[in-house]
Amino acid sequence: MVPENAPLPPSKRPPGPWMMVWKKFSRNPFAMTGLVVLTIFILVAIFAKWIAPYDPAQIDMLGANLKPGTGDHLLGTDELGRDIFSRLVYSSQVSMTIGFSVALIAVCFGSIIGAISGYFGGWIDTLIMRIIDVMISLPSLFVNILVMAIFGTKMIYLILILALTSWTGVARLVRGQFLQLREMQYVEAAKATGVSSWGIIFRHLLRNASFPIIVNATLMVGGAILSESGLSYLGLGIQIPKTSWGQMLSNSQEFMLTNPMQAIYPGLCILIVVLAVNFIGDGIRDALDPRQKNSRRRLAKWRKNFLKSGI
Repeated sequence: MVPENAPLPPSKRPPGPWMMVWKKFSRNPFAMTGLVVLTIFILVAIFAKWIAPYDPAQIDMLGANLKPGTGDHLLGTDELGRDIFSRLVYSSQVSMTIGFSVALIAVCFGSIIGAISGYFGGWIDTLIMRIIDVMISLPSLFVNILVMAIFGTKMIYLILILALTSWTGVARLVRGQFLQLREMQYVEAAKATGVSSWGIIFRHLLRNASFPIIVNATLMVGGAILSESGLSYLGLGIQIPKTSWGQMLSNSQEFMLTNPMQAIYPGLCILIVVLAVNFIGDGIRDALDPRQKNSRRRLAKWRKNFLKSGI
């Protein structure tokens, strides 16, 4: 028997929405693998100065085209005697910086434009949507090449042009979310209490539309890395003495038959990072989907019935 004056046990605080998302995300093996891989590449980019054994621009013609494992060169050297491992390590700085910077700028700009379009509607929505339709109709690769050829190949220009050609998808996504959220009762209540339109947009609606924005942002990182690699491969991206994975691919195309590893190493880095980012994006999307739990139950039930059938 419990005494009448006994203190009540402390009630457990229910987990918040972000903790619930993390629990679902951590149960996804592909997403966790992608998170670990991406974290490793980010740490390599941050500590590149201490990880790389050589200067990535150091030329040694006497040690050109060395095979992997020769001397102190873990992955060998290229046609100018530059250490391939050091160039890969420093290239991760450029790719990570461009990937996350482009995603951040495009998501912020696209979210604001989409929020304005979806909340206010009317002629503002029509005007913004027509501008977005025009931008989507333009081939992004052609626009990127044209702008880089005119303004130069500095990294800041590369980040800005990639961001300004990739914000349209975020804007349309946010607009669709706002068209639904602006009809909610709490929006009417906020208006009745005197909250301004901008206060409703930034304090309430953007917060409730943040989950799909986060998923889209993670996927944009991989797209930005691929775009930078493509422009660098065409000679319009990162220029010497800086290095990037796309630039390494461009330099190695003349030596594909004699030293194919020069192209395989940066190609593998691009492939691994983009896959890791996509796995993280898929994991976040599944964790944020309220129907995911039910779909897993249906899948487990179907698998159980399938095994019982003996087919």
